[in-house]
Amino acid sequence: MQPGISTHVFLQQRLHPGLLDAMVRGGARTIEIFAARHHFDYADRSVVREIAQWFRSNEVTATLHQPLYADAQWSRHVAPTLNLIDVEKSRRIDAMDEVKRAIESAEQIPFGAVVLHLGVREDHWSARSLENSLTAIEHLKAFAHPLGVKCLVENLHNEVATPEHILEVLKVGHFDNVGVCFDTGHAQLSEIGLEGSFALLKHRIGELHVHDNNGVRDEHLWPGAGGIDWAAFSRIAAELPAGVPGILEISHELEETAESVSAKARTAYDLFEKNAEADSLRE
Repeated sequence: MQPGISTHVFLQQRLHPGLLDAMVRGGARTIEIFAARHHFDYADRSVVREIAQWFRSNEVTATLHQPLYADAQWSRHVAPTLNLIDVEKSRRIDAMDEVKRAIESAEQIPFGAVVLHLGVREDHWSARSLENSLTAIEHLKAFAHPLGVKCLVENLHNEVATPEHILEVLKVGHFDNVGVCFDTGHAQLSEIGLEGSFALLKHRIGELHVHDNNGVRDEHLWPGAGGIDWAAFSRIAAELPAGVPGILEISHELEETAESVSAKARTAYDLFEKNAEADSLRE
């Protein structure tokens, strides 16, 4: 697993090279940029150029997380406002257009993948949600792949993006070149748990979202601050190719600084490394 971190931890701030530098000091070799216009304004060419220049000057790979919020409506206290499988066609189209605007920044920033969400917390699994998921992936894949960006579907804490339903969507759509972003926190909250979810999805995993919780809410805590068995996680993560990014996707807090993020990231990576070393000794 290649160490990485998401700019989600700095979501309340404008993304700038200084924050990216802090992530590298923390050990990140892959950085996932969370697309939100107040944070990373992917529609502003000067902003995109600044971030692209940083990646050209650093040996760090990049991935992209689709936008979840319409710019004017964003708040840490409200639910996502962009839904690729919304029951209203006009809202689905608006969401896909916004995601495409974010992906378009790959013309300058070398994003290797984009993480997609199928639905929001309240969405239920149905024939309609399956059809809308197929349409969304087909459209976004056709837009992203010519830019060298692979689509990854994330397992979510809803009925649509469970491991079983993600596999059904990918199978029905014949999406052989679409992968999965495996989210540890969402898997921990699922009916089949972390290891059960991983067993179903591991052959499609192209990226990991790594964060902790206490088994009740999707808290996005630093690893070790909740109840996930990180020794068990290290064992299953060892089954993946070494180059798969393990992205720390941590909740954004007012008191978090660039320096504290660097330190906490190093602590998290040390935790994974120690668990991996312990597994090797047992073998």
